[in-house]
Amino acid sequence: MRVHVVSDVHGNSRDLAAAGAGADALVCLGDLVLFLDYADHSRGIFPDLFGTANADALVELRTARRFEEARALGRRLWGELDRTGVSRESVIEGAVRRQYAELFAAFPTPTYATYGNVDIPRLWPEYAGPGTTVLDGQRVEIGGRVFGFVGGGLTTPMRTPYEISDEEYAAKIEAVGEVDVLCTHIPPDVPELCYDTVARRFERGSAALLHAIRTTRPRYSLFGHVHQPLVRRARIEGTECVNVGHFNASGTPYVLEW
Repeated sequence: MRVHVVSDVHGNSRDLAAAGAGADALVCLGDLVLFLDYADHSRGIFPDLFGTANADALVELRTARRFEEARALGRRLWGELDRTGVSRESVIEGAVRRQYAELFAAFPTPTYATYGNVDIPRLWPEYAGPGTTVLDGQRVEIGGRVFGFVGGGLTTPMRTPYEISDEEYAAKIEAVGEVDVLCTHIPPDVPELCYDTVARRFERGSAALLHAIRTTRPRYSLFGHVHQPLVRRARIEGTECVNVGHFNASGTPYVLEW
């Protein structure tokens, strides 16, 4: 059995279309939407609306953890858009819908997917075809192994679209229970797995996920979210914990075989 796993697709529909080649199934761990590309500030919804110079400024502020100033910049830019009479919600949703139409069309059959923190879950049922199974706090058997899926991220100052409380996230982890492969968007709360060496900050990992790994001991814990992690894999209580990679940049899936 061969399963390919991707995460943090962020608009890379071209490579996504080939990501399932040679595999029995594709697993996607979310973040399909590209709001702002930190490697190329000209790509994404934000620079399309406000220009690359403003994208440069926003990335600089966020990287320096000057979140209040970043929010102030965003408020000013969105305020200027609001004064034109255009609804920001409709603009964002329209852009996300265009990306989703292209990305979901690129998924092979079968695909098993969960949400990332920048995704908008309420839109997914409109784009997920019969070959795509969306799971969140749920389990599925693939090739004789049980896979559990938990999507989204935890609350942060970034305020991305699908951030939830620690309690809600922990309830989804508990609902999944014992599995062979635990698939999440965010990593367990292990510092070296959560630190992004380029952004120079710790992303939020889940303590509930770490507890589940230690107590239920799945064969694998697969995740993404941290684009340039200090450590891409670690072994915890017999579980192989793997950051499957920043698919937007690499275009290459992680391969799981048994």
